Amino acid sequence: MAGQLILGLSILVGLHEWGHMFAAKTFGMRVEKYFIGFPPKIWSIQKGETEYGIGAIPLGGFVKISGMIDESMDTEAMNKDPQPWEFRSKPAWQRLIVMLGGIIVNVIVGVFIFIVLAYIDGEKILSNAEVNKYGIVAGDLGKQIGLRTGDKIIKANGKSYTCFNDIVSLDVFLASNSTYTVLRDGKEMDIDIPNNFIEKLSDADRDDKMSFISPAMPFKIRELVPGMPAAKAGIKAGDKIVSINGAPIRYYNELQETLPKLKGQEAKIVIDRAGQQQDINVKVSADGTIGLYPESLLAFTTIKFTVGEAVKEGTKNAFNVVFNNIKGFGKIFRGEVSASKALSGPIGIARMFGGVWDWNRFWHLTGLLSMVLAFMNALPIPALDGGHAVILSYEIISGRKPSDVFLENAQKVGMVLLLGLMAFAIFNDVWKAVF
Repeated sequence: MAGQLILGLSILVGLHEWGHMFAAKTFGMRVEKYFIGFPPKIWSIQKGETEYGIGAIPLGGFVKISGMIDESMDTEAMNKDPQPWEFRSKPAWQRLIVMLGGIIVNVIVGVFIFIVLAYIDGEKILSNAEVNKYGIVAGDLGKQIGLRTGDKIIKANGKSYTCFNDIVSLDVFLASNSTYTVLRDGKEMDIDIPNNFIEKLSDADRDDKMSFISPAMPFKIRELVPGMPAAKAGIKAGDKIVSINGAPIRYYNELQETLPKLKGQEAKIVIDRAGQQQDINVKVSADGTIGLYPESLLAFTTIKFTVGEAVKEGTKNAFNVVFNNIKGFGKIFRGEVSASKALSGPIGIARMFGGVWDWNRFWHLTGLLSMVLAFMNALPIPALDGGHAVILSYEIISGRKPSDVFLENAQKVGMVLLLGLMAFAIFNDVWKAVF
């Protein structure tokens, strides 16, 4: 997990800082340092006017541009007369482009990754019509808001969807006063989704016993575990389980619910093998399993995109990350979601990558993080790119340049805010992991 996060973050931070450096050098500014990672320094090399290096703390990076008040708070050089190669000597519009350079690069990288993934992978779709042939399986969270196994969700927020993933998307959970319209026993009814429901979903990600909803899944046996009861009894891959002790088994969740009730007992399992039914006696293990892996019989559709379609789809997916972050902040500010539930630090982000290396997942999350970094850096907080951009925009519009004292104090305030936020996020991660 940590290795994937460090690699992904290092790539993105390196490109972000390169964006600042490229813009600065383009306008003739002197870049003294370009570092991936924060001090202490573990490696560096001097090339021309710039020292390139790697820091030991892989939570960010920086470029040091001559004549700029930054996180280093090196004010000694600012007391000297401005030099032509310094940041402060350049026109405000050039300084603004330098400050936006990292954000622009992160957006370009994020959009590019999502476009490539859309072109290579396409989109695997489970239609809502296919799901509604069988209904949903309501987990603990689903039951808490009033959903039941067998319900058919036909609308979310009054809108019909063709894809099941859209029914359970962040667009639904981040909206206020969301509702599901379900078909139950032939009647339509509305189910309200609490405004703080996203908090519960966040908790569910950390608790395997909690779940929301999933499609009821007709299945056949994909694989058997050698030496386990099902394999010993003669059940084979490709078989379909029809019933257990006379109780019909139509969906995989019914198998999951039935077997734990038969721990250590012999069960009469009726299977369908190539259209022929036969009885097989299987002794269920002490932990309530028989050792099989299912293969879904739900009909998925894979859509392949042309290059043009991938550009459109990938760009949309990339900017949806930004829009969802904006909606998420809106929920925090409205008091619908607590910050402790919504924010994740490095531990929480590392968990997203998972424990097994998967290149597709890695690049998807790296693209997502690139857009998140762009969004977070664009926030109008002093010490962030967005804070610098606001000050420079004021200078361009008003024609008045803020004093160095003001810029130094703004940088100090911003650093305190950022360090406080980082400490909160890390403490919050540890708290979630422990408790």
